Amino acid sequence: MGAADPFQLFRIMYEVIRGGGFGKDSGVALMLDQCHNLEEKIPGQIRSVLNVQEMTLRALLVDTAALAEAQRAGDVLAANGIFNDAFYTDVRPILAEWRESRGLPPDPLAAFKASGYQKQINEDRVGGQQAGWGA
Repeated sequence: MGAADPFQLFRIMYEVIRGGGFGKDSGVALMLDQCHNLEEKIPGQIRSVLNVQEMTLRALLVDTAALAEAQRAGDVLAANGIFNDAFYTDVRPILAEWRESRGLPPDPLAAFKASGYQKQINEDRVGGQQAGWGA
């Protein structure tokens, strides 16, 4: 989710927010539907969630008043600059603080790796039967 084209995910999340689909009372439910072929499934899913969190926060940083003014003026370069300012903002420290304030690891991917869970399930599955499509 968002790995190949993060700017596309940013624009999608901006439109979700602009359309009123963000927030606990919006009635919109988002779902990740993925097929990880190269990376391990759990770290891949964690990375996707982190990508969505980062792009959502960046989309929330778009200066909508300045964007509306640029649009009214027909100033495409200013509008693009407003999007780029938000997109290129490093929100990872803010998200790390937000997670810590809720008793969560600031870096979920590092916490998962340190947990040893992936190693454990890989060892537990040695010699097991593969399940899934075409198995």
